[in-house]
Amino acid sequence: MAGSAVPAIGASRSGPGTFSALIRDYYAKSNFRTMEESTQADTRRSLEAFRAEHGHKRVAHLRRDHIERMMDANSSAVAANAFRKRLRWLLDFAVSQNVIETNPALSVKRRKTKTRPHHTWTEEQLEKFRARHPIGTRARLAFCLMLCLGQRGRSDARRMGRQHIKDGAFHFIAKKNKAELTIPIDDELAAAIAAMPADNLALLVTARGQPFTPAGFGNWFAQEVKAAGLPAKCVAHGLRKARGRQLAERGATEKEIMAVIGDKDPRAAAIYTAGASQKLLAEAATAKLRGPKGEQALANPAERFANGGSKIMKFKES
Repeated sequence: MAGSAVPAIGASRSGPGTFSALIRDYYAKSNFRTMEESTQADTRRSLEAFRAEHGHKRVAHLRRDHIERMMDANSSAVAANAFRKRLRWLLDFAVSQNVIETNPALSVKRRKTKTRPHHTWTEEQLEKFRARHPIGTRARLAFCLMLCLGQRGRSDARRMGRQHIKDGAFHFIAKKNKAELTIPIDDELAAAIAAMPADNLALLVTARGQPFTPAGFGNWFAQEVKAAGLPAKCVAHGLRKARGRQLAERGATEKEIMAVIGDKDPRAAAIYTAGASQKLLAEAATAKLRGPKGEQALANPAERFANGGSKIMKFKES
């Protein structure tokens, strides 16, 4: 084989201009390899199913109504939207490679879905978990990594290690959006880390001493939630939302909340703080209007006692 070119995978069955050839090039030349492993797996699964049925067809012949019919053939609106998203990525790549001039998937609307947002843990639920899993347990450490740092469990908290700790803070890059974060370690998290044996670089490991997989972490933490007597809706991601709620209730600004949870989109702060108490938010906002001695500040302080005479104003009854 010396001096011979290595053939591309699938080249023999991928005619020029076909979807099969496009998908082959997408794997090799696009940003596909930079995606998270789980995203790569889901995308490959979807595209290979599409290739099995339509791989021999020409990309240039695809029309909007074709995409609409393929979306309708999916089992649910969620599946249809997932298919549309990955097909849109593929066709964006086709445009960049001059295979087609425009992406027909861009004009196809998402299907309406009835999605339920993750439940935001209440303070009572947080305390119930703490009572069942005290400092010194793996469950409490996982709980603190997600709550105190406001991070995702499956992608970030499970990967945290002592190498990320410096000068009393965690320094790491969020896996989902590549945000570089520095988040101070509070007292509860510090105690949870100190109480665990330092015999592994990773802070969270399985009973066999191995790092958690994303699915493994999610299943394990769900069992710990059940052991605490909490409902199934108290999922790991709800702890991240609970931190956003706590920050909002204590008067944190939108940018301050974003700095902790690591989101770059301002709309994310609204999502994570939707469960914040209106009463506590109002108290925090009102406190900002008070002076250094606690008195209520006025727009025109000079007029504070302008009408403070001894006479009591009387109103005539109609």
